Amino acid sequence: MDLSLPQWGQFFTLWMISVALGMDAFSLGIGMGIQGLRFRRILLVSGIIGVLHILMPLAGITIGRVLGSLVEEIAVMVGGGLLCLLGTNMLLNAFHVSGEEESSVNNSLWGLLLLSFSVSLDSLSAGLSLGLFAADLLLAVLLFGTTGAVLACTGMLLGRHARSWIGDYGEAAGGLILISLGLRFLL
Repeated sequence: MDLSLPQWGQFFTLWMISVALGMDAFSLGIGMGIQGLRFRRILLVSGIIGVLHILMPLAGITIGRVLGSLVEEIAVMVGGGLLCLLGTNMLLNAFHVSGEEESSVNNSLWGLLLLSFSVSLDSLSAGLSLGLFAADLLLAVLLFGTTGAVLACTGMLLGRHARSWIGDYGEAAGGLILISLGLRFLL
């Protein structure tokens, strides 16, 4: 299948957007991976992030037609706030007297969904923008989902290996990463 130059340009542009959106998932992955997640949990979180990176732009397109640019600001603020709260929780758990206890965020499906949702909110605002252009929406959401899942998985695997270098302060470091990522959204 031969693609024309404009089609290659659109593919490259959408791929670059998907990498930019997936970098939040990568950063989150490093913070979570430092806690020493099991491989099965890494795959679960990566899958959830990938699916949400598909669903959120689709929802963004729908919402964008109704509410316009107001939602973009709200989505960014909510995502930043959630990351700050989750990071603070991880930081507090790190200094709480707990031996081999896993973070409460990682123990519950709701916690994992909340983390995944928070890094997928920027995909919602990207969907708002995509609805205004003549982009190939199927290609866009598939690239967003795949890239988000791969970057999240890569970040968690990297963070898991970094845990041995960081020691007992791994969860605190992960919490600080999430807080700084959340502050980036809020400021």
